[in-house]
Amino acid sequence: MAVSDAQRRADAKYKRESTKTAVARFYPADADLWEWLCAQPNKAGYIKRLIREDMERRRRSEEHTSELQSLLMIA
Repeated sequence: MAVSDAQRRADAKYKRESTKTAVARFYPADADLWEWLCAQPNKAGYIKRLIREDMERRRRSEEHTSELQSLLMIA
C-alpha cells in the first residue's frame, strides 16, 4: 500500500518535532569500535542500552557515596 503525501508530511513533522539525532564520527584509530558497532543487529538499541546501563551505574555510585557520607557524618 502506497503512503500518501499527507502521511509522509505528517511523519516528517513528527520526526522533526519529537526526535533527536546524535552523530558520532569514527576515525581510523577507532576502527575496532566501528567494527564492534557494525556487528550489532540493532545499533541504536545497543547505544541506548549502554547509556542506560551507565546512567544506572552512576546513580548507584552516587547513592553509595551519599550513604557513606551520611555514615561518616554520624561517626
